[in-house]
Amino acid sequence: MFVRHGESVHSVERFVGGSAGCRGLTPRGREQAVSVAGRLVGEVSGPVAVYSSVLRRAVETAAPIAAALGVPADTDCGLCTWHYPAYADGQPLSVLKGAELPGGGVFRPFQRENESWAELVVRTGRAIIDIAYRHAGETVVLVGHSETVNSAFHVLGMQPLLRAFDTVVAPGSVTEWSTDGDPATSPPTRWTLHRFSA
Repeated sequence: MFVRHGESVHSVERFVGGSAGCRGLTPRGREQAVSVAGRLVGEVSGPVAVYSSVLRRAVETAAPIAAALGVPADTDCGLCTWHYPAYADGQPLSVLKGAELPGGGVFRPFQRENESWAELVVRTGRAIIDIAYRHAGETVVLVGHSETVNSAFHVLGMQPLLRAFDTVVAPGSVTEWSTDGDPATSPPTRWTLHRFSA
């Protein structure tokens, strides 16, 4: 299961929320985190693990979920959103706009010193598959970002890096994928998308 972090200060105040600039959840975001924790308690049975990205907004969302499920929350930087460049972290979004690179997109960064979309998907995908492999046969809750959820379409759904559609991932929402196969097999096992941004 993928959970997008609750409403965050950086999204409301419109600044870049990287590892140094993230200021966590808003009061509404904390309520969303508690709410999703309550939902998952009623849905999850058997062995479970909870992971989050290292960013404060994801850690704060994972905490009530892990507590409700009675397990510790581990962190994995692979589940992070963009690894924003230091010059933009904590700054208004206009700073990134001012650093745009021509031709940015799938294989070339959108902004100077940032990751490309392909780099983000590979990093996130490796974390998703590594965690799934470690916890095969268990339920795993991955608390991350809209980019984490979107990466799953490429990694688990085998969508091309340049998809023909976009998605909107709501704060505090749940997206659920499952497989009965070996998560680390080659060729890749088939995954089933049960719900998206619910």
